[in-house]
Amino acid sequence: MGWREPILTIGHSRHSLGRFIELLEEAGATAVADVRSAPMSRFSPHFNKNALAVLLAEREIAYLFLGKELGGRPERPEMYTDGVADYEKMAASPKFQAGIARLIEAAQQNRIAAMCSEADPLDCHRCLLVARALAGAGFDVGHILASGSIMPHADAEERLLDLANLAEPGLLLPSREARLAEAYRARARKVAYAMPR
Repeated sequence: MGWREPILTIGHSRHSLGRFIELLEEAGATAVADVRSAPMSRFSPHFNKNALAVLLAEREIAYLFLGKELGGRPERPEMYTDGVADYEKMAASPKFQAGIARLIEAAQQNRIAAMCSEADPLDCHRCLLVARALAGAGFDVGHILASGSIMPHADAEERLLDLANLAEPGLLLPSREARLAEAYRARARKVAYAMPR
C-alpha cells in the first residue's frame, strides 16, 4: 500500500476545542474527515460543521465532510434491519464504497483522522464500520483515544472479541474470522443508530 502511517479515527466527545486540536496535533493529523451523518453537536457547538471547518483551517488542518457517504445514519430504509442501521448492508453499498475511496484518496495527501462524536471507538460506526472496511482493504488504522494514545485497530478487534466473549474458539465459531464477524455484528446491534419508534 505504501502507507507509513495509519489512517486515524477520533471521537470529539465533549472535548474542548483546544484539547481536540491538541489530540490531532499530537497524532500528527493534518486533516479531519467528518463521518457524522448530522455534523452538529448540541452540547459543543464548536463541533458544528461550519464552525469546525473554520477553526481547523486556522490551525492549518484540512476539513472534509464525508457524512453522506460514511455516516452511521443511512437515509435509505433498506439499510436498516429491524429498525437498526445495518453496517454490513451499508458497507456493501456503492455510496459507502465511494466514500471509502474518497477517504483513501485524501489519506494519500494528508495524515487524516476520520471523526465522529463517541469517545470510545467500539461505541461508534467510525470503528465498527469505517475502520473495519479500511482494515479489510489492507490499510493500517489507529484510533486516537482521549488519553492521546493511538490504539491500533487490531487491538480494538481484540477488545471487541473480549466484549462478545468470543476471544477463544468455540464449536460453532472455530475460526477467528467467524468469531470476529459475529463480534462486529453483536456490537453494531448494540450501538448502531436505531430509527425512532
